[in-house]
Amino acid sequence: MSLVRVRVVAVVGVTAMLVASSCSCQIGTSMPEGIPPPSGAPVPYIDYPARGRPADQLRVWAAQRAPALNMPATALEAYAYAARVAHVENPDCQLAWTTLAGIGMVESRNGTFRGATIAPNGDVTPPIRGVRLDGSNGNMRIIDNGGGSPDGEPGFAQAMGPMQFIPETWRLYGVDANNDGVVSPDNVDDAALSAAGYLCNRGGDLATPQGWMKALRAYNQSDPYARSVRDWATAYASGHSL
Repeated sequence: MSLVRVRVVAVVGVTAMLVASSCSCQIGTSMPEGIPPPSGAPVPYIDYPARGRPADQLRVWAAQRAPALNMPATALEAYAYAARVAHVENPDCQLAWTTLAGIGMVESRNGTFRGATIAPNGDVTPPIRGVRLDGSNGNMRIIDNGGGSPDGEPGFAQAMGPMQFIPETWRLYGVDANNDGVVSPDNVDDAALSAAGYLCNRGGDLATPQGWMKALRAYNQSDPYARSVRDWATAYASGHSL
């Protein structure tokens, strides 16, 4: 399959998620202040059918901002690219790159947890894995039927990659964002664009407090988690890190 064909498949796949109807889950009366967080610096126009890694087009934009944000420029490119795709494919979602960056920071320190590094193509090594979700120590108990485990055998799930996807969620939402023909939760481009699809699907209009909280609670059922993402996203929108 050609690079262009791979790119088209990826965009079509994520478009289906970005325009899908949001969930009907209910949001309680508790609503933190300062949500949604600001959208930050506008993302430049991108040529979507470009060969190679489309997020490379944001290299100058990201390089100007990443040092002050204390994050790898490659991660910032991935977040901004995913948000730009979301804006074009489903402008009603109104997902900002700052929200994706806030999630990436809380989940994996933007792909650098425990010394992990991000290659120019977006691959994160060593792979970042969460704790085994076996129901112990207050963790959820989630069975993985084999698709997310190295040996393909059933077992307890572990969150995967810089955006910490549960294997079953990744099987539903994972897309190839960097045109390498591989859909990998350990690639920051794939993970960011897949997270954008998931958030838009679950939250609807993320420019509203209700939509933003619905999306964040779908990602992690924790209000302290949502507030932490809010705080990091707000800092990033201001051009600095916490």
